[in-house]
Amino acid sequence: MKNIQDGMILYHGSYCIVENPDLGKCSKYKDFGKGFYLTTSKQQAKNFAKIVSTRAKFKTLIPYSQNFGYVSYFKVVDVNKLQIFSFETADVNWLHCIVAHRSNSYFREEKELMKNYDVISGKIANDDTNTTILAYMGNVYGTVGTKNADDFCINLLLPDRLKDQYCFRTTKALSALQFLKSEKVPLE
Repeated sequence: MKNIQDGMILYHGSYCIVENPDLGKCSKYKDFGKGFYLTTSKQQAKNFAKIVSTRAKFKTLIPYSQNFGYVSYFKVVDVNKLQIFSFETADVNWLHCIVAHRSNSYFREEKELMKNYDVISGKIANDDTNTTILAYMGNVYGTVGTKNADDFCINLLLPDRLKDQYCFRTTKALSALQFLKSEKVPLE
């Protein structure tokens, strides 16, 4: 996991160009809560742009004929003014944090601990891992929060293969992002 530092380039995949991120347009029940999500992996951002663009067509947010999405590039500046929490690996604390933010039913104390951070970073629990996380939340691997269920779920997620994500959760955090450019990504 790369620590955030000034000059770092991060990527955001979407169905549109995002020059000025708006927390009001961000979804609430994501891995690290409501925020603007970026990654160091340009390929991960491209993949996400394709997924989001396809979903946007079905929600009629974009014309069905639009055959591309966008990857927007951002440079991190003034990182020293931010409160940052970073999960170095996909461990039990990471899993509990994700489950806490995806549901109001579990690990409320984890969610409470994270509320004062401007940025949270860690591995991404993406669409490929969503089924595993939902099964965990449904007690399929044992009771949520027990060592056996935690260990089983994390092993299924293959944490070493997961990409990184950075959730910019506050207006202060967004002010540390400088838009550089965007590029079209074909949906094929």
